[in-house]
Amino acid sequence: MQLCLMVEGQEDVTWEQWVALAQACEQHGIGTMFRSDHYMNLDGHAPERGSLDAWGTLCALSAVTTTLRMGTLVSPATFRHPSELARLVVTADHVSGGRVELGIGAGWHEREHEAHGFPFPPLKTRMDILEEQIQIVRGNWMGGPFSFAGEHYTVRELAARPRPVQTTGRAGIPLLMGGAAGPRAARLAASHADEYNTGFATVDEIRERRAAIAAACEREGREMMPFSLMTGVVVATDEDGLAARCARLEQRADLPAGSLLGDTPDGWIVGTVERVAEQLSALRDAGVDRVMCQHLLHDELEPVALLGERVAPLVA
Repeated sequence: MQLCLMVEGQEDVTWEQWVALAQACEQHGIGTMFRSDHYMNLDGHAPERGSLDAWGTLCALSAVTTTLRMGTLVSPATFRHPSELARLVVTADHVSGGRVELGIGAGWHEREHEAHGFPFPPLKTRMDILEEQIQIVRGNWMGGPFSFAGEHYTVRELAARPRPVQTTGRAGIPLLMGGAAGPRAARLAASHADEYNTGFATVDEIRERRAAIAAACEREGREMMPFSLMTGVVVATDEDGLAARCARLEQRADLPAGSLLGDTPDGWIVGTVERVAEQLSALRDAGVDRVMCQHLLHDELEPVALLGERVAPLVA
């Protein structure tokens, strides 16, 4: 199992903090860092918390790192035209020398869309848009000439240059899709994705969702793709440090006081190094290939070191 860092960029992460987090990952053995692609706090009511643009941040970080892989979890199909998104990702791919991954989804944060003037159609329409976007993004990466005519987008004789540096994904750059493994999402992933990611799931839910993706891959005539989990992780060296970190996170994330150490919310991983490793091992045994460890206290670097140097060797 691989451990990645997941940072919620809409929680007022500054450029200086992004650089520090990326450098901490490289220093302590965390091979990949993902960030959210949001412009607004997730409850929509904390306008004082800002967000640098996701792909602008990743392009910039690509130039100041050397080994760290980076990507989005996930870029909403409602934010950008697919040809623009494809070029942004390829730009980051070239700047980084082939170290980026694209997570893409249908978008869900209605208040965020309303505030920024992005259309927010019904879910079925957003899924239709997502399906067309994936085909156009992949068509861009394949080098063309490429044409596509759908209900929402049309491109004609597009020969996008330059092509991606990477050749690791099915279309060059690895493409991740995620969700709860519903029928349509599973079909889309099996047709187009290199990895399926689910969020804040219990061990039983992981087994169920992974089985759905495996069945969809079998119907598509391909081997099972890597299956990953994005979830909240709180780790410390001792009980006192853990209690202090949980209290600070509860205040930051507007969680009830004592909830993380008491009746821990479903899917969360909370504990000292050894307990966190035990929980991650159970996920590994259920079929999880890597975990995107959500790190909400973005001004703290010790958890990055603990995950990379002490937890990761126990679950590898």
